[in-house]
Amino acid sequence: MDNLLQIDLSNIKKGKVVGIDLGTTNSLVAYMNNGKPEVLKDEKGTALVPSVITVYDDEHIIVGEEAKHKIISETSKTVYSVKRLMGKSYQDVENDTNLLTYRLVPKSEGLVRVEINGKEYTPIELSAMILKELKKRAEKHFDEPITQAVITVPAYFNDAQRQATKDAGKLAGLDVLRIVNEPTAAALAYGLDKKQNATIAVYDLGGGTFDISILKLKDGIFEVLATNGDTYLGGDDIDRKIMEFMLDEIKQLYPDFQPNPSELQLIRDSAEKIKCHLSFNEKYILDLYFEDSDIIYNRNFLREDIENISREVIERTIQPCKNALKDAKLNPQELDAVVLVGGSTRMPLVKQIVEEIFGIKPYDELNPDEVVALGAAIQADILSGGTKDILLLDVNPLSLGIETFGGVMSVIIPRNTTIPVKATETYTTFVDNQTGVDIHVLQGERELAKDNRSLAKFTLKGIPPMKAGMPKVEVTFLINADGILQVSAKELRTGIEQSIEVKPSYGLTDEEIERMLRESIVYAEKDIQERMLIESKNEAQSVISSIEKVFNEHSDLISAEEKELITKKVNLLKFFLEKDDISAIRNLTKEVDILSRPIAERVINDTISKALQNKNILDTDV
Repeated sequence: MDNLLQIDLSNIKKGKVVGIDLGTTNSLVAYMNNGKPEVLKDEKGTALVPSVITVYDDEHIIVGEEAKHKIISETSKTVYSVKRLMGKSYQDVENDTNLLTYRLVPKSEGLVRVEINGKEYTPIELSAMILKELKKRAEKHFDEPITQAVITVPAYFNDAQRQATKDAGKLAGLDVLRIVNEPTAAALAYGLDKKQNATIAVYDLGGGTFDISILKLKDGIFEVLATNGDTYLGGDDIDRKIMEFMLDEIKQLYPDFQPNPSELQLIRDSAEKIKCHLSFNEKYILDLYFEDSDIIYNRNFLREDIENISREVIERTIQPCKNALKDAKLNPQELDAVVLVGGSTRMPLVKQIVEEIFGIKPYDELNPDEVVALGAAIQADILSGGTKDILLLDVNPLSLGIETFGGVMSVIIPRNTTIPVKATETYTTFVDNQTGVDIHVLQGERELAKDNRSLAKFTLKGIPPMKAGMPKVEVTFLINADGILQVSAKELRTGIEQSIEVKPSYGLTDEEIERMLRESIVYAEKDIQERMLIESKNEAQSVISSIEKVFNEHSDLISAEEKELITKKVNLLKFFLEKDDISAIRNLTKEVDILSRPIAERVINDTISKALQNKNILDTDV
């Protein structure tokens, strides 16, 4: 498994290795040109490729600007914001279907699917179409095949979403050398221009995701101190708020108005235009005519109007920023710079709120749309043997562990641990003659397994029957450079081993992510109390089981007085176990343990004596 930590540079083919920012709204491809990262542009000088796909059939697919123009005319055939569907199930996105103009397959199993012309497509397949277009752009520019790339993802993408991104790259004909977190890529782009030691916050508000990362730059080493965010928060949500506002106003004027998909998309496009225009201007005059419904909607929008509408969405980024600072053990005053990434950061309100959070005017010299792709190009250059003076150290965003007896989560890799990383813990059995151990892999910040996200389950079978506590099961977690997890379990006495690469069928919902971090704080004290109770009950039950076994097998070594006294204490302990009285359980467990020690010594001496009986020195190996 150690080979997962290594990248074999000998496999890298000669030729260009590109960096790709696969975005929710727009995507870009970049490369290193004479030691500097540069985005690739089309013949019109445009770097951005809209992440929009129009599918007529498998042979006729349009991607990019042309597809974006088809959103209204070919509504059912055109898909956008597919990144928000990556690694998701239908249940994860069901609440958003009313505002989508394309059709998701209802109650589809596993990954959510999009239905176009009666055929179903996964987000992986649709993302691959975008990647193929970027690949084509690069091949046209260099006039040679492009087969390898670095692709960026939000820092808070989980295993399923990262794996889905790699799979999309493979489907597009690309060998994905590395999955890089978007804020980390941005820091690379920043650091190339700023040869200095600094502590930086990277605030990344894209079309569909939000990340905040705290990074330390020192002597060419980029170390991620902490990361936080929301995989379901971005500029799309601001557009949606404006869209809902417009729909409410139109329905007040025309109560019977029921927009069809084309009209709905017209409103969506207008919402985005209003947001973008008012990022640089104070006023926008909207004049909409819905031909099918014969309805006119005119309105003058001020920047203040849009800021009031979108404030709630933008303010959702405040708490993740505070959490990231706390995890990094820093005050805002200790930051040297705040870097803005993502097109949504062009909004004046975003810049204002960022400055309020950190007390620093954000750094926005680099194009926020391009900075991630530029960083990906630098990372691609590093992996292909170009840039050698930069080392990138990323982190795991959420704690990983397994469920232990009593439903407790045992953390093996804490969140914000630098990756790649390998960690091992040793466990044992709780029941006599247990021949298998269930390994339940968890992700989250709560003390109990039920409150965390289940990633995978597998069973280590074939353990020889032994007394409880005798088997030694070594559980190893390995996170590779892409942030993908592999788990193995090995019984040390027998060498029996089982492993699994964690590939859940779909990813976290935004509610789950928020819950994991929020509830880890809100319920911290309650969780610890519950964990302590479970562990105390486990210990008590283990002591009771041992005593009852000794009473059955060695009654001749126990006096009547001892048996009566210990039995009384055990019965009392059982009573308080039913009452979940942790203080009484702990005290009585300790008392029973102390009372039984002399008996345990007698049992050991008796066992040794019987083993040596009728033996002489000649029977003993020397």
